[in-house]
Amino acid sequence: MTPTPHRTNSRPHATNAHPLRFGYGTNGLADLRLDDALALLADLGYDGVGLTLDHMHLDPLAPDVAARTRKVARRLDTLGLGVTVETGARYVLDPRRKHGPSLLDPDPADRARRVDLLIRAVRIAADLGAHAVHCFSGVLPANPADPANPAATADTTEDTAWKRLAETLTPVLDAATHAGVPLAVEPEPGHLLATLADFHHLRRILGDPPALGLTLDIGHCQCLEPLPPADCVRAAAPWLRHVQIEDMRRGQHEHLPFGDGEIDFPPVLEALAATGYQALTVVELPRHSHAGPHFAAQSLPFLHRAARAIPAGAEGSTP
Repeated sequence: MTPTPHRTNSRPHATNAHPLRFGYGTNGLADLRLDDALALLADLGYDGVGLTLDHMHLDPLAPDVAARTRKVARRLDTLGLGVTVETGARYVLDPRRKHGPSLLDPDPADRARRVDLLIRAVRIAADLGAHAVHCFSGVLPANPADPANPAATADTTEDTAWKRLAETLTPVLDAATHAGVPLAVEPEPGHLLATLADFHHLRRILGDPPALGLTLDIGHCQCLEPLPPADCVRAAAPWLRHVQIEDMRRGQHEHLPFGDGEIDFPPVLEALAATGYQALTVVELPRHSHAGPHFAAQSLPFLHRAARAIPAGAEGSTP
């Protein structure tokens, strides 16, 4: 697969003033065929899609993945949808281990399988014209050994895990640099890289490579960051390559529909607009896939109302 130029989406925004572009994640539409999911989002007025590479939609391990990717690229163009490629499928590599193997796995062969998946994702993203590839670190391997994962030994310290993460991400970043698609690492509660501070730790270890960016999940900010979500947006602005959004409560890592948590969204969207962020802000409701069309239909009007509540003159300013 060869890189293609990134497309510019011409779909109207929520208002004429602010630049925010909203998408919905396919991991929250897992019961729909991909073509049906994309058509639904276009009909609802979304600007794009967070496309999770998984067996039910676009399988990154399928032998004909290149042909499938070209078909999806044409469909996205026809519908006028932008795209981010996400790699958080639960069992795409291992039917027994959620999100396994990870970049931190003690078994080098298993780490290599995750690296291969991410490099495939970069190539797919380039062919789709995606604005970023999302990924995360994985959890620190079980200590002592996990009976469900015999390769996990009791000697994986945090220092060892950080070294593994840097080593495994290096070839992925090389591929991202070559393809011209940034890698957007997500701080994930419970993972080795869980916070914005952890992202900066990784950035320093790797020597601040240009291809390394950040996925900021607004709910995760509410869940565990010391700063309020709007302040997290401002702090993350220089590295921001992808945004996920949902409601959440402090100290509870549970992705909630808008209005069911504690987040005040207009200040968050105001902060995001002020950074000049131009890529997608993707609704992330993977555990609500059983009613995905319903929540997709509810989420976009909520975000549009929150965007319209941004004070006049606030959009486009610098943080």
